[in-house]
Amino acid sequence: MNKKLYIQPIIFIYLQAILFPLIVYSQTNINSYLEQEFNLAGKRYQETQFYIMNSECINYALNGKRLSKDVYRLYLKWVPAKIAGKAGDEMTCVKFTVQFGDAPEVAIPVLENWSYSFQDGIDGKNQVFGIDHSKFENLKDSKDNLIPIGKAYHVYNAFIDFHGFCNVFAEPTARGNGIQDLKKISQKIVHAAAFSEPPTHLGKNILDGSFFKNGEITLEFKGLSVANDRGCALIGFDSGESSFKMIVNPAPDIEVVAVGSSHYKGDIYKDLNTNWVQRVVFNEIVVNEATMPMPPNKLNSVVERNVLIRNVSKEQLFY
Repeated sequence: MNKKLYIQPIIFIYLQAILFPLIVYSQTNINSYLEQEFNLAGKRYQETQFYIMNSECINYALNGKRLSKDVYRLYLKWVPAKIAGKAGDEMTCVKFTVQFGDAPEVAIPVLENWSYSFQDGIDGKNQVFGIDHSKFENLKDSKDNLIPIGKAYHVYNAFIDFHGFCNVFAEPTARGNGIQDLKKISQKIVHAAAFSEPPTHLGKNILDGSFFKNGEITLEFKGLSVANDRGCALIGFDSGESSFKMIVNPAPDIEVVAVGSSHYKGDIYKDLNTNWVQRVVFNEIVVNEATMPMPPNKLNSVVERNVLIRNVSKEQLFY
């Protein structure tokens, strides 16, 4: 008999006898780690953070044809209140650029190095997160072109989205279910923001009575992942069936009312060590019908929104 052929099965059996218990032991350790309780609501490290948020709005015809794509880019510096020496976290829009269709990318000068103090919820002026509405009225780009009302609203909404994901969903809630209630992988909750109806009026052009109503918002602890070379909790969110109403005053004595529905969902990557959000991926489908006082009287539209928020270095933000 060939000795090599005889020895190989013996070696295989020997290795199997040694390795199998190690594999079982390793798998047991992995399962034990994944089944433990995690604290996703710890205090953030007191460090200044830098974010770039890229938002795409893709417009579709009712036959499914893509008509155009607009891109909104927010460059944001976040200084915790303790470091800033203020009552709230200091947020600075270092730069905001827009790119409508095939036109070149342009900046919005009035938002460059604009700072505001983040406030949780709605302030005394009925403004969400303490963001000054007047800043977004009659917006002009760096070429002195007036930005249309609908697109100016998307500029404002970028800030609302950012805080919605990085604060409302990623931080503990004072009342009701929040991220603090997600302890174990695969756990799912209905968030306190479910069925909320934040105001969406904006200055003189988007009037009182406008609103966005969330559906049954859920948060799910989907597992563990890596972003920016950091171990992260992967938290999924889903808005459920949301709806909205926008009352727009584009010109004196002209009122346009848009109603529709929305469904958004995505993932938050939250650093398990520093508790800072490292990445957010978000997708939304919006369907609406606008009623106007002049022909064609009704306009229908379908919009897909894709958002990516990245926690970046100072050098990447100020490139």
